[in-house]
Amino acid sequence: MNDPLSPQSNDSQKRLLVALLLSFAVTAGWMYLFPPKPPPEAAGGDAGVAAQVGGDAGTGAQAALPPSGETPPSTGTPAEATPPPPERQVTLTRKESVYRFSTTGAGLTSAQLQGAKMREQHSLTLAQGFQQLFGKEIPPPPQMNLAQPVPGQPLPLSVTIEGSSPLPANVPYAVDESAQGNAEAVTFTGRQGPWEVVKKLQWPQEGFELVYTIQVKNTSAQAQNGELRVHYARAIDPNFEHAPSFFGGVGNLSRSACFVDEKLHNMNPGDDKPEDTKGQIHYFGINQQYFLSALYPLEGPRAGHCILEATPTARQVTAAFPLSVAPGETVTLRLGGYLGPKDPDLMSVVPGPALRETAGLGAAGAFHPALEDTVDFGIWAVICKILLAVMKFFHGLTGNWGVAIILLTVVVKLVLLPLTYRSMVSMEEVKKLQPRMEEIRKKFADNREQQNLEIMKLYQEAKVNPLGGCLPLLIQMPVWIALFTALRNSFDLYGEPFFGPVWRDLTYKDPTYLLPLALGVSMVITQKMQPQMMDATQAKIMTWFVPVIFTLTLLQYPAGLSLYIFTNNILSIAQQYGLRKWLDRNKPQTGGGTPAVAAAGGRRK
Repeated sequence: MNDPLSPQSNDSQKRLLVALLLSFAVTAGWMYLFPPKPPPEAAGGDAGVAAQVGGDAGTGAQAALPPSGETPPSTGTPAEATPPPPERQVTLTRKESVYRFSTTGAGLTSAQLQGAKMREQHSLTLAQGFQQLFGKEIPPPPQMNLAQPVPGQPLPLSVTIEGSSPLPANVPYAVDESAQGNAEAVTFTGRQGPWEVVKKLQWPQEGFELVYTIQVKNTSAQAQNGELRVHYARAIDPNFEHAPSFFGGVGNLSRSACFVDEKLHNMNPGDDKPEDTKGQIHYFGINQQYFLSALYPLEGPRAGHCILEATPTARQVTAAFPLSVAPGETVTLRLGGYLGPKDPDLMSVVPGPALRETAGLGAAGAFHPALEDTVDFGIWAVICKILLAVMKFFHGLTGNWGVAIILLTVVVKLVLLPLTYRSMVSMEEVKKLQPRMEEIRKKFADNREQQNLEIMKLYQEAKVNPLGGCLPLLIQMPVWIALFTALRNSFDLYGEPFFGPVWRDLTYKDPTYLLPLALGVSMVITQKMQPQMMDATQAKIMTWFVPVIFTLTLLQYPAGLSLYIFTNNILSIAQQYGLRKWLDRNKPQTGGGTPAVAAAGGRRK
């Protein structure tokens, strides 16, 4: 046996090590000079990954599409199919809005309005309200986003085709961005099956309008029939949206909307089932309290049908139009769009001159969809428009909508001053009859009918109208309701502050509740200053119970309405004090009030 430590053994180990190193070097050189060929499956898979990862997102995607009029060859093996272009986001930043598109479906993933007023309505807690009152800065609400995708649903502005050769909403599109004259534009091209779809969006230099052109080409040798559908959906965050209610304020609910024939169909969340309306489509989209997303046929109402859906977390509308395309033919659908605030001054001129120029239309060549009708004042429209006109005038003078509401209150008080004077005189006259009325109540305590007849006879002899004191309040009620309706619908007042750190939005409740509480106190004082024309129990109800209920009702209502009623109460207190002093100086010297009241009292005695 050899000794492992002998010189012969060491030489043998050295030779073995040298041989191993030479073998390794030869093998590595051979693999480098003559690499093994990959199997067909692996080569195809690697090529697909390279095509998706590499290449320019714009030009590479365009190159992946076959030439117009041709369809990609199909051998039935996925390995040889042309891979789809990689998905990318396209951002178009404008002064008024920032639009973001996905090339998968060529639809909107975001349409965020810009500016301090273009935000979600701020929902503040009581604690946050007092924090603001004492100077703490509360972060503002997010910018209004009019195109938030709904998971699992087509993107806003995406298109589908229903029929024997359907086109899904998630078709990959190539994008080609370019400037077109004085308008910004983006063009998407997608191909699948017999369809080639080119979608072009154009914007004027300024404004919330857009032109949306959809071209559908039949690249097959057979005629194709079906239905072209344009989708608009919006995901809803329940934290920023509330339904209106009697004790819950104005709300800011958004609804799926479609104007078909001569009627605007709005679908609220909670409605039983999707609504399908057929007829001439004027416009369709999402209709919110102060904002609107709407599309409309540029050439005029178009035959089709709208599918409306609304859930607590999503609003969806689909406009469907008949589609019939001969081989090689291209069908074009041109839509105008408005994604912005519900400002009647802006919507009344849609499509505006800049959009008509962008679309190549003459002054009378475009259809006006009457989007301003989405601002619905209901039966109070006439009064609302008068109040808004007066407030706009004062806002132009003062630059503050809260001051404009105060000055509106002064104007209404001055207009009603003659009626208020007659009302107060009537209440003073009724007050003088209180002793006689108490005698009648005691005399006919067991006969309520005879009691009422005698009291009415006393009113007639004294020529007094017992309801005269209620007339100013009855006239004020329509003004309050109309102002509430204006605050609930007018974008001019949305997000507008009064003063200080708290009242930053006159269309939203006072988060500290200080204004409605002050209103309630002023209402009690007003009731106490009025002549009492009823018994003690009724007087207590009018003095305490009614102001409490009124205050509780207004806690969640717009601060602008509370400001108006509070100002009205303060003016009423001053007015009653002044009128009472004037009446005391000018009352008849008979000691019995007016001559008619004195005569009635004398005859009764």
